Amino acid sequence: MKLVQNFTPGYQDNSNSTRQLNVSCSSSVNMELFLHYSLIPSFLIIVVLSFLQRREHRRQKDDTTYLLGNHFGIIMPLDFVGTFSNRWSYGVAFGATANKVMFLFSEGNQLPQVPQWAQALVLLIGGMEVGLSHFPFFACLSSEFRLVSSVLGFSYSLLWFVVTVLQISQCPHGQFVGRYESLVFYWPSLLCLVFLLGRFLHMFVKALRVHLRWEPQEEEKPVLLEAHQAEHVKQLLRKAQPQEGKKSWFQTRVYEWDPCFQFPSRMIGTIVLAFICLYLFIVIEFCVFVYVRDKLDEFESDLENYITNMNQTGVLTPFIQQVQELLSVAKGVWVVTILPASLTCVSYLFHILVCYRKHMKRLWAGNKHFLPSKFRDPSPSESVAAIARYSGWQIAYILWGYLIIHVMQSLCGMMIMYGLVLPITHDRGLEMLQGLGLGLLTISIVVGLMILQVWIAASFFLQPKLGTADKQKPLALNNRKAFHNFNYFLFFYNVLLGLGACLSRLLISCILGTWLIARIDRTIMQSGYERADMGFSAWVGMLYVDHYHTNPVLVSFCHILLTDHEERKLQKTTYQSAGPHISARARTRWLLLQTLINNPRLTVLRKSKSVRGSQEFTQTLLMCPDC
Repeated sequence: MKLVQNFTPGYQDNSNSTRQLNVSCSSSVNMELFLHYSLIPSFLIIVVLSFLQRREHRRQKDDTTYLLGNHFGIIMPLDFVGTFSNRWSYGVAFGATANKVMFLFSEGNQLPQVPQWAQALVLLIGGMEVGLSHFPFFACLSSEFRLVSSVLGFSYSLLWFVVTVLQISQCPHGQFVGRYESLVFYWPSLLCLVFLLGRFLHMFVKALRVHLRWEPQEEEKPVLLEAHQAEHVKQLLRKAQPQEGKKSWFQTRVYEWDPCFQFPSRMIGTIVLAFICLYLFIVIEFCVFVYVRDKLDEFESDLENYITNMNQTGVLTPFIQQVQELLSVAKGVWVVTILPASLTCVSYLFHILVCYRKHMKRLWAGNKHFLPSKFRDPSPSESVAAIARYSGWQIAYILWGYLIIHVMQSLCGMMIMYGLVLPITHDRGLEMLQGLGLGLLTISIVVGLMILQVWIAASFFLQPKLGTADKQKPLALNNRKAFHNFNYFLFFYNVLLGLGACLSRLLISCILGTWLIARIDRTIMQSGYERADMGFSAWVGMLYVDHYHTNPVLVSFCHILLTDHEERKLQKTTYQSAGPHISARARTRWLLLQTLINNPRLTVLRKSKSVRGSQEFTQTLLMCPDC
């Protein structure tokens, strides 16, 4: 991680071991120091927005906080569960933190005097510092006071934009990427800051027009029920309609747009930040590769000088030539596999969104069979903690998964080079084809014998079908004596075959485990050991929290209850102001009477005392028609 610090533009290390860039520059901006000083305007913005935020419930007067009145409410950056509006603005705000998130990877090595056991606390403090420095972006986007928050958000975004531009302009070039190395690192953050500047400017213009009454103020959206959730419920209640035209290949195999489903802001922000962090991680990895390649080139030049001095007659000359060939192949394979490893992780990010929608719809339908049995009734506390750590873990899994996948693909590339390409270049192509043919023939014979065992079992050792419509024979033995002889003679061969099957099981498990290590939406543990997969546990806990808080049917039901309650209160207020007062008890009894008259069987199910009371009440009402 110390090497990563030296490759990150804007990071300054006073140690003598720090590599110097070819292009000397003296930057007046220290991004690490500016991160510390940015806490001052961030705190001031939070105080201003908190002063404007009204508290819903005032404290008791015996509490000293009553002196603050109803000001200084709690500022919420964004709703991590139920926010579906302004999603891309929040996602871009997360993207603006990408460089600082990558900087946290080297945070633990900045204070060598801190003991190792305290490194977790150092990372926690660093993470809270990054969160506090970027808190105004989210607070200004979610604040109800659009005019003030747009001005504060625009000013704070402009401050970060100016400082970043100064850092790039004063030290634009570097040794590893070359020209415009700083721009290569910082252009995603610049793009996000430009978007935020435009967003806050749009908010300011719109709020100013509303303040000057040039346009009417928009009505607030319903807090509980979103439009797509209502459409989902309507689609469930609507009768089945005939299917539309034939779906395209993209809709069938890749993704089909669903207007009744929207991803929450948390998922959009996680994916945007994961994309930018993956890009920065690849750039840093390439810089590390350039550094290592330069060192290997120096090592190869020393080996070449040794061979030249020995006139290629030294004892170590063949070995040195093999080492040179290995280094050359490894460097080439590593560069070539950057693209497939990157595309694999990028496809995983899109696939995570697809799996999120698929799993959420299954939970909405009450289907939990796709989850392991131990995850079908998770602990509420674990689920709440899981949604808090999901986003960070998802990004970390993608980054480390890229590195592991890159290493695995490089090893596969080395095997292809040494197994197929290099023998041809060394005029040993015929020998390579012979070995390849023998290997394929051996595997074919082994697989053929396994298939033959299945065919013999189906043909001679199973009883005939019970009916003509049966697809398979019943699991009932036939020709038992021949079957026992068949088992005995194949017993010793299957011992040897089992050794190969065990090795193939280990190889396939390693390949699938490393290939799917970045997939947090599915476990790579075997059945019964899923609890050991902490990433999958975080995914399932996040799904359950979203399921319980954003289920369209449940949200619609609560919305109907609240709406009906408000309408009843409004009708009651209107009726009381418009006509004579009628007690609620009399109204309830009248409704009870109508129900019992329309449903006589209900009188049998009531208590006898209540029945007599209702009968007396009925007689009283019949004797007094004006009641």
